[in-house]
Order: sequence, then C-alpha cells, then structure tokens
Amino acid sequence: MTTEHVLDRYADVDAALRNPDLVPLPATGAPRPATAEWLRATVARFSSGPAHTRRRALVEGDLARLDPARLRAAAARATATPGQDERAVVVGVLAAGLGVEDPEGAAQAVLAIAPAYFGGADATAVADGDAATAWLLPRMGTADDEEAANRIGLLVQACDATATLIAHARRHPSAPAGTPTVEAVLEETLRREPPVLAMRRQAARDTRIGELAVAAGDFVLLDVAAATRDPEALARPADHPPLTFGVAPRRCPGAAHALAIAAGVLEEEQAPEDAPVTDGRDPAEVVTGMVAHVLDVAATWTAWDGEPVPSEDRVYTPHKAIRRVADHLLDHLAELEARLAGEEPEPDHWHASATTTPADLAPFTDQDLDEARSRLVRLSRMWSQRLGALTPEQLDRSPGRGWTFRQLAFHLKGSTYYADAVGRLPKGEAR
Repeated sequence: MTTEHVLDRYADVDAALRNPDLVPLPATGAPRPATAEWLRATVARFSSGPAHTRRRALVEGDLARLDPARLRAAAARATATPGQDERAVVVGVLAAGLGVEDPEGAAQAVLAIAPAYFGGADATAVADGDAATAWLLPRMGTADDEEAANRIGLLVQACDATATLIAHARRHPSAPAGTPTVEAVLEETLRREPPVLAMRRQAARDTRIGELAVAAGDFVLLDVAAATRDPEALARPADHPPLTFGVAPRRCPGAAHALAIAAGVLEEEQAPEDAPVTDGRDPAEVVTGMVAHVLDVAATWTAWDGEPVPSEDRVYTPHKAIRRVADHLLDHLAELEARLAGEEPEPDHWHASATTTPADLAPFTDQDLDEARSRLVRLSRMWSQRLGALTPEQLDRSPGRGWTFRQLAFHLKGSTYYADAVGRLPKGEAR
C-alpha cells in the first residue's frame, strides 16, 4: 500500500527536490506514437536516469540558441491584445525564437496539449491533445521525434507557468524592499504567489527526507507555495531562493528565458505612452547642453523692458524662465535619487508656469544673471555627475515607476522651451 506524504517546509521541499530517489511521475503504458501520452513518455520532464540526461541535453541545446534579452524585447513587442490568451503570446514568442514553423498555429496547438500534458485529463482533453501533438510534431524543424517531442515539451511547460507568473506579478506592483524593478517584482511574486503551487514526486526506492522515511512507490506532494512563504525562508531570502524552477540537478533549464519573457510583457505594460525619444547621445551632455543654451539666451535678458512675453496660453519673464528650468532640474533629480534609494518620489507642488509671481516680474539685472549661472551650472553639474555614475543598465532599466533615467535626461532637454519663450532680446549684451 502506497502513502502520500505532504511537505510544506522550505528545507524539506528543497531536500526532496534534490533527492535523486524522488522522481516525477512517469508516463504509463506503451502509448501510441504522436499522442499526448507519447509526448509525456518522450520528454525530459517525466524521465529519469540516462533518458532524462539525454533529453535534458536536447532542451538545453535549444535554449542555448535563445538570447533571453531578445526574447524580452520580442515579448514587449508582442503583448497580448484585449481578448487574446496571454499564454499564446508566451508560446508564440518562444516558438518564433526556436524557428518553429507557424509560431501562431504552434501556440494554439500547445494550448490544446497543455490540459493533457500533466496527466489526469478527461477524454475530450486527451483527444484534443492527441490531435494537436500530431499536427505540431512535423512542424518542429527536425526529423528526430525525440528532439521534436522535447521541443514541444519546452513550449508546453512555458505556456501556463509563464503566463500565470505574469498574471500574479500584476498583483504585486512593487517589491516591499529594495528597488521595485520588474526583476524585483518577479522575484517577489515567485516568493509570495508562485505560478507553480505544488509538485508531485514518487520514490523510486526507499529513501529519507530529513527524519521522514519514504518507502519505494510512495508519493510525495511538495507544497511549493507554502515552502516559499516559510518564515525561515522569508527571514533569510538570500539563502532561500524561490523553488518554482526547482533545484539542481533538475532545475528548470529555461528559468532565465521564462523570466525574460515575463519581464518583457510587464515592462511594455508599464511603459508610459508619452515616454521621451532618446538617441545615442550621452544623457549627461544632453542636460548640460540644455543649460548652456538657456544661459546663452539669458545673457540678453538684462535688456528686458518689464513686459511679460506671451507664449501660447501663458506668459513668461526672465525670472520665471530661470525658475522653471531650475525647478524642472531639481524636481527630476529628486525623483532619480528617491528611486535609486527604493523610495517613492515626493510629489511636487510647484506653481509652475500657470502662475506668474511678483518675483517673476522683477527687473533682471546683471546680478540676477550671475545668480542664474551659479544656480543652473551647479544643477547641471549634479546631473552630469549622477548620470555619469550610472551603468547603461541603470540608465535603461531604471528602478521605480516612470521613465528611465536616460529618458528623464532627454525630457529635461525640453526645458529650453522656457528660455525660448522669452527669446533673445536684441539690446542685451552677451557677457
């Protein structure tokens, strides 16, 4: 008589995943070729021993051809449209990367196979899976059935798990500690609400998990969700990585690829529609160039006659233009520093261009020009130093919500508007 043991402590689940005597439930019988059960019997996921080693090598070979960064970019371009099954997006991106014939058709076939893949499906799901497997097999780009089966298995295993990870991550918009990057959100999701809630193993021979004796043939249910929320694991996360992708020697070889696809989808959803356009220029030079332009124009403002200059639905003066440029630099610098520190930026309460203050109407003297130079040059230098200290990764995958830091720098370039609204005054003398 077999027994089923349930493990829900991190240490026990981790030990069970590492135990070579505990294996995934194998496919049973001698299935007909090109059916869903044949697929189960032919993939690495349900194999053990030399067959698992050989089939895992096939999967790893396929994954080695895929650059996670390219998958991430492809996922961002292929985000689901309303009403579209997001699983099809995940599978389609992966299938296209693998060079599978008809990636969209392959995605639909994988969706039909998925319900029967892990066993226990009803007759209708099995029949649908059989038909989809037979259709998909010759479209895998290889005449080797074992290689084709494991390529299909790679697509099927990415299907539900990656799409569920994306769905769960949307419920975790920020990580509770550190910088809330997309990567941090995914890491936190894997801990708090993993896409794979449980795994099942069977003892190939008598074995032990800590103090627990497991007889040959016994089943072991691994409660992954409970284990990742184990107080010990949460207290020391660096020593207790999420278990969704398993552990060596059977750790999922496609973990980095799944995370890249999930990150691409989430990143595209979070990207503001009005994000500034960037180019190959050094972002620090973009900011310093903007300030240099503003001060060059401001050098003519000592000739200002005291009349506000209309621009669109507002008016500008020399002092107001300097105020707006300085506030803009300060506001986004504070945002950048807060996001680097893992904090929410302080909301600004500038009166901005909608208000013209009494101070804005004061004459603009040589002393005011000197003050403006000192203020803006220092702010410009702070931006230059801060941007120069950031890596390209930090510039383009910046922590926190909002534009990337590179985009912020290019957004600041638009501050020339305030100076140009006043314009060059013909009687001013450049200093």
